[in-house]
Amino acid sequence: MVIGVNVGFAGSRGRYEMLSGWRLALSKLFIIPQRYVFAIMALLAVANAYTMRVCLNLAITQMVKKTAAVEGDANWDPDACPDPSIVTNGTMKLSDYFLRQTGPVLFQWSEATQGLILSSFYYGYVITHIPGGMLAERYGGKWVLGGGLLSTAVCTFITPYAVKNGGATALFILRVIEGFGEGPTMPALMAMVSKWAPRSERARMGAIVFGGAQIGNIAGSYFSGLIMHAGTWENVFYMFGGFGLAWFAFWCVLCYSTPNTHPYISDNEKRFLNENVQALIHSEAQKLDPVPWKALLRSVPLWSLIIAGIGHDWGYFTMVTDLPKYMTDVLKFNIKSAGLLSAIPYVAMWIASFFFGLVCDFCIKRNYHSIQNARKIYTSIAATGPGICIILASYSGCDTTLAVFWFIAAMTLMGAYYSGMKINALDITPNYAGTTTAMVNGIAAISGIITPYLIGLLTPNSTLKEWRVAFWVCLAVLVFTNIVYLIFAKGEQLWWDDVKRHGYPVSWKHGPLPLRTNDSEKAESEQRKEKQ
Repeated sequence: MVIGVNVGFAGSRGRYEMLSGWRLALSKLFIIPQRYVFAIMALLAVANAYTMRVCLNLAITQMVKKTAAVEGDANWDPDACPDPSIVTNGTMKLSDYFLRQTGPVLFQWSEATQGLILSSFYYGYVITHIPGGMLAERYGGKWVLGGGLLSTAVCTFITPYAVKNGGATALFILRVIEGFGEGPTMPALMAMVSKWAPRSERARMGAIVFGGAQIGNIAGSYFSGLIMHAGTWENVFYMFGGFGLAWFAFWCVLCYSTPNTHPYISDNEKRFLNENVQALIHSEAQKLDPVPWKALLRSVPLWSLIIAGIGHDWGYFTMVTDLPKYMTDVLKFNIKSAGLLSAIPYVAMWIASFFFGLVCDFCIKRNYHSIQNARKIYTSIAATGPGICIILASYSGCDTTLAVFWFIAAMTLMGAYYSGMKINALDITPNYAGTTTAMVNGIAAISGIITPYLIGLLTPNSTLKEWRVAFWVCLAVLVFTNIVYLIFAKGEQLWWDDVKRHGYPVSWKHGPLPLRTNDSEKAESEQRKEKQ
């Protein structure tokens, strides 16, 4: 028996040494630190999420029968931009022209119906944010994020089959399911970023990870235009759904929820992260307390962040969801040009996000301004600037060059968002970043439900004047929500995120937060000592 035990022990030790050697060998293969391997894969995750989300925005312009009013009709628009593709020799019927441009007519959906379809994604997206954030905090973000995007990729891939057999109803349902899958994306990513991003690199990593949204918008717009110019709208969904499936395979192998669960991270990097990532310093040695809903729901800084998120999403979804329709219906670009010109503003936003991130980190390190002021400055740039620019674009009329310039300027300024309120949740609540991000993104995404449908109602004939009204509404929302954020936002950890460290504020009269029993007793004892 002793011999058997010794042999078994020697065998297990040998396997352990082999495993350790394998992990050490793998860690040496990675020249890039694992936190940046994670950042790159997270960037691709966000990019895939956005391509699958936005590809319908351009595809729907080719899925729906186009109609146009002629002079003398009740809906005739005297300010309509000229369409250079129309041959005005009196021999071609308007219906023949549209068939030649779009191929066989597939669906006859009104502007309101199209708006409802474009907003359907966000019905599911809103619902799964908070559950997704809580699951990511409890079990880690790897599988919450990976499983959600896998389901979205499958749904995207089968979209052509579903819409051809079920029409608008089937497409609406499928997009809701896609929203369910993508709802946990940002909360799970934020929970992972809070474990992987050192404080000194937070804005930089935030720009890398969340800049994936712009890559997704760029790829979704540009390649959709190219694919539909050369082929059919069905291929758009096959391509982006396929990319999502391929990403999932790499994600399973390369990424892990925390540095301490990563099998082949180097010892030096693991030590560095455990010493410099606030969420790791305390949380790895103890279980996270239950979510302090009582304090969280009463937190004014958190609600100001949510309100700012509503404003940002209103402007962002106006651009992302409806810019392709504006370019094809109002400015009369063909599908290839619309795809390219819809993508350029997101290229500008992506590049600008890195610039703003570097400037923000530099200014904070040099103490030119505090973290709180940084979040307010960059949030203001990302809110009021784009709102003004899209108004100027609408008053550019049919000057397509000037209109596109203002749209590019709008999205360039919106790049400051990632150094502003986007990472503010990591400042105020590093321990519950998943849940709070879920609240912010989930509630703010209601804008994604409202804006496409509201714009569909405001632009029944898709005229320039109707779109101008929609853009004025957008500016008003952006300015109001930004003012609220400027007044109430904070940039430091809030007391309820770590009550054992900060204690209860004097004004708190709503009972103790739900700490674990032993910790609660210790916290109360420490508070009594401090008061004495």
